[in-house]
Amino acid sequence: MMNGRTLQEAVLMMVPEAWQNDANMSDEKKAFYEYFSNVMEPWDGPASIAFTDGRYIGAVLDRNGLRPSRYYLTHDERVIMASEVGVV
Repeated sequence: MMNGRTLQEAVLMMVPEAWQNDANMSDEKKAFYEYFSNVMEPWDGPASIAFTDGRYIGAVLDRNGLRPSRYYLTHDERVIMASEVGVV
């Protein structure tokens, strides 16, 4: 983000999807991954990663999807995420 990237771009570069053989992915998104592939060192996990910059909140799974992730949105607008069933 200190290099002018958005939060979403930074996360996609750190934990990219398995994009190379995805027939359903848009050409624009594939172009993003191809362009930045020389500076990305993908982390394959297993992981469920939550992130925020104080304005946006999000979460991603590793490209293999080995770590489950569930979320719950409360009535008072809190987001609770965990990889285990029954946390909430």
